[in-house]
Amino acid sequence: MAKSKVKGGGTKKVCLPASKVRSMSKAERDKVVRAKRKAGSSGKYRRSKDSNVKGARKPGATLRDWFEKENWINVATGQPCGASSRKRKKKK
Repeated sequence: MAKSKVKGGGTKKVCLPASKVRSMSKAERDKVVRAKRKAGSSGKYRRSKDSNVKGARKPGATLRDWFEKENWINVATGQPCGASSRKRKKKK
């Protein structure tokens, strides 16, 4: 197995600001989710840049503003970003 410079990788969650996710079509959302899952399942650190999303950050916003002031959600599930994506079994 060849060594890579980047350690880890393999995450399959896709998080974007909620306002951007709402403005995307179903096809656009699916494209981003598929690209991220494909990269994660093959052990890559990043998804293809062909699936980059344009217009997610407001013009003039700093990177800190973008991360702290936006409501980030998981594109695939619609849940808040960082929430567990595992399905829990209900106790009987």
